[in-house]
Amino acid sequence: MIIFGTKGYLYQLAILTLVCGQCGNPAAHTLRKRVTKFTLFFVPLFPISTKYTTQCTFCGAEQRVTEEQAAQLQAQAVGGPGQGQGFGQPSRQQPYGS
Repeated sequence: MIIFGTKGYLYQLAILTLVCGQCGNPAAHTLRKRVTKFTLFFVPLFPISTKYTTQCTFCGAEQRVTEEQAAQLQAQAVGGPGQGQGFGQPSRQQPYGS
């Protein structure tokens, strides 16, 4: 008997402050990578699909992004060359109490 199936893995790549396209609030968004792998005898062998999403922590809206957009957002999170580009608009942060 051969036992096979799939298993999903969820990776959190970054947390960014963006203006949400759903609710319009500047809020933290989590950038996630979801990988589905083919398994044989409970051993993950190779990826079947990879999807990237951002999720607003304020309203919970989830939006799918491409691999290129995910790379730009990840670079933006660390202040790399993709800063100011990509999905959404970075919010303008103001000092606390203003």
